[in-house]
Amino acid sequence: MLATKAQLMTIDPPCSWASVNPLLRVHRADTQPPASASTNVVVRHDGAVRWDAPAITRSSCRVDVSAFPFDAQRCGLTFGSWTHGGHQLDVRPRGASASLADFVENVEWRVLGMPARRRVLTYGCCSEPYPDVTFTLLLRRRAAAYVCNLLLPCVFISLLAPLAFHLPADSGEKVSLGVTVLLALTVFQLILAESMPPAESVPLIGKYYMATMTMVTFSTALTILIMNLHYCGPSVHPVPTWARVLLLGHLARGLCVRERGEPCGQSRPLESAPSLQPPAVLPESPCHEPRCLCHQEALLHHVASIASTFRSHRAAQRCHEDWKRLARVMDRFFLGIFFCMALVMSLLVLVQAL
Repeated sequence: MLATKAQLMTIDPPCSWASVNPLLRVHRADTQPPASASTNVVVRHDGAVRWDAPAITRSSCRVDVSAFPFDAQRCGLTFGSWTHGGHQLDVRPRGASASLADFVENVEWRVLGMPARRRVLTYGCCSEPYPDVTFTLLLRRRAAAYVCNLLLPCVFISLLAPLAFHLPADSGEKVSLGVTVLLALTVFQLILAESMPPAESVPLIGKYYMATMTMVTFSTALTILIMNLHYCGPSVHPVPTWARVLLLGHLARGLCVRERGEPCGQSRPLESAPSLQPPAVLPESPCHEPRCLCHQEALLHHVASIASTFRSHRAAQRCHEDWKRLARVMDRFFLGIFFCMALVMSLLVLVQAL
């Protein structure tokens, strides 16, 4: 096609008629060289050459998955000429960014933009400059599927784990709940390992899973220790004085751990540690009445033995109740600690999605 207007001419020959040096990407991952498309070349009167050659190219760039699944990636695409310097071929972008009008939406990635930047490089082998244009592809991962399928179940399970401290010890399900939660987190960890891309660093969601599993492990171990306190038998020594003052006194009052019928914020007065030793038998006073019970030595011995056994039983029961109350105080304390830890960790991860 030949057109003339006011001594200006534009010719549109096939690409085989002109000596055209196509631009190539500097960092390509294609196994085959790009094939030349049989399209026409537009040569203007002022020397401008335009060749619209469609091509499909493949690139590789470094991916940082430390914030997976809330990660954003930057992939640079550099276009330049290897054979023509800047004095022969000048490369400039048409605008500040590439056009995304024909971009096909992806289900996993969202394209935020593709800004362009022109550079002029000078190599040691040659004195002339070599310009190139770098298009930076800005991507952000669509995290809705990962949040619904992997993150929210872990959040709910992590908030369920501290409730093991709220279960009564007599129910027999405190340790079972912790072990069940730990097994559930292990299953989700295996599913997560299949969904995560391979990387050197541990992603954010992986760190969250590991922290949650560590928290559940420690809560289960503490539950076992607290149940050991709850089931302390009569043979165990009484609660130490410092534990009675700090834990059964101040901490129990602050956590509203009270006996039945006792108002919150007021704890029963601390009693001295009960003694399991029978009281000493008082010496018998002389009596001249023949029908007085003091002359029934065998009966008095049996009555004193029964009274001593009853007192020992009451003292052991009070000691056992003190240990059970101490276990309830520790349950309430660790319930608040681990629930706050699970809530803070979950919020720190979920805030990344905003």
